[in-house]
This record gives sequence, structure tokens and C-alpha cells, in this order.
Amino acid sequence: MKSGIHPSYRPVVFRDKVGGLAFLTRSTITSDRTVEWEDGNTYPVIDVEISSASHPFYTGQARVLDTAGRVEQFRRRYGDRH
Repeated sequence: MKSGIHPSYRPVVFRDKVGGLAFLTRSTITSDRTVEWEDGNTYPVIDVEISSASHPFYTGQARVLDTAGRVEQFRRRYGDRH
């Protein structure tokens, strides 16, 4: 790699604000906020809105729409008008 043209690649903590999940990984993203990690070192922290700890797909709390029931409800309400 050419020196001086790439951003620094360093350890960063990503923290889910809702789910409470935090993990340490490497990234080029920057942050002014820091957090003390489990190993006693201080790392930049990036707060995210959604991660696997809070996303409905991963938590199993996704709502399934009853489309067949909605069609039947529509037909009961408005009939089969042509």
C-alpha cells in the first residue's frame, strides 16, 4: 500500500443503543467519544441504532401480516362488487 493515502485502520467499539450489544472490531471510522473496554483499554465508540441484538428479524419479534384475513375482511365489508 502507498503510505499517506489510506485512513488509519484501528480498533473501534460499536455499541447498540437499544439492544445493549457492544463489540470490538477494526474500522476506519472516527469518533470523539471513547469507552473503556473489557480489556482495560480505551477505544473510540460508535453508537448504532440497530444491530442483531435489536433488529426484529434477529430477535424473532417481527410482525407477520395476515394478508388473507385482510382480503376476507375487505370482501365482507364491501362485498364482491364489479
